[in-house]
Amino acid sequence: MPKISKQARITKNETETQIYGVPAVERAIKLLRSISEGESIANLSHAAKLLGINRTTLIRLLASLEAGRFVEKKPYGVGYQIGPGLIGVAAQTFMSRDLSQTALPYLIMLSETYGLSAHLGILEGRDVLYLLRQVPNVFRASAIRVGSRLPAHATTMGRIILAYLPERDVRSLFAGADLTPVTESTATRIDDLIAQIAQDRQIGLAWSASYYEPGVDSFAAPIFDHSGLVVAAINISGPEAAFSIEGGKRARIGESLRRAAMDISERLGFVPNGRSHYSLEGTLA
Repeated sequence: MPKISKQARITKNETETQIYGVPAVERAIKLLRSISEGESIANLSHAAKLLGINRTTLIRLLASLEAGRFVEKKPYGVGYQIGPGLIGVAAQTFMSRDLSQTALPYLIMLSETYGLSAHLGILEGRDVLYLLRQVPNVFRASAIRVGSRLPAHATTMGRIILAYLPERDVRSLFAGADLTPVTESTATRIDDLIAQIAQDRQIGLAWSASYYEPGVDSFAAPIFDHSGLVVAAINISGPEAAFSIEGGKRARIGESLRRAAMDISERLGFVPNGRSHYSLEGTLA
């Protein structure tokens, strides 16, 4: 197959941009790049001419980007700078990529060792967003897809992430929200949820016995970043028989998940403070 020259690829990309590009988006991208490179946009007429954008359009773009916190007015002087919204999106993207690459081998290991489904998820609003999924080729393997969103208050990954947030943040997050029940075990009042995640934190693992889907059990463990903040969770789920107390199955699975979560956390820069975040005492034995 003949090689395509660099110039040919550039020309092809330019042609596709001309055909499929959205002018308003292209102007916003051009504006963001200009601000990120140090242009303050202090003089709107000069900036509009420099960018090749109508002055009125420039004002509207700035208003929209400022509303989304992608740009903000400089605290000192005049003009604009890149805002926390855009910085947060970029940071989350790189964090998610690094997190996924770090966690995937552990999910594969857990799934293959126990013949169960393993997932990685992050908190997105009041939902858990699934970023990774590793399933065995067995009956009742997880049907949850990457990109799925499930209610955090009703799932083990959501609960264990919430468990390591300050209580005031959890109450604020769910203020005015309906805690819709998925099963009869779902916490439907904020005080019940607070009590449930307090127990999850004490154990260090969120445990579900048919809490989300009848006949399916699950463990979830938290993932911490270099600053010690919870940034994600991993879980392992499958038929309730696989988590039987007999023969210590449940404890072994919980311990394996705990170790995997800690290994992932340490690879993200987390340094334990000498006191374990986890305990398998109590109801998991």
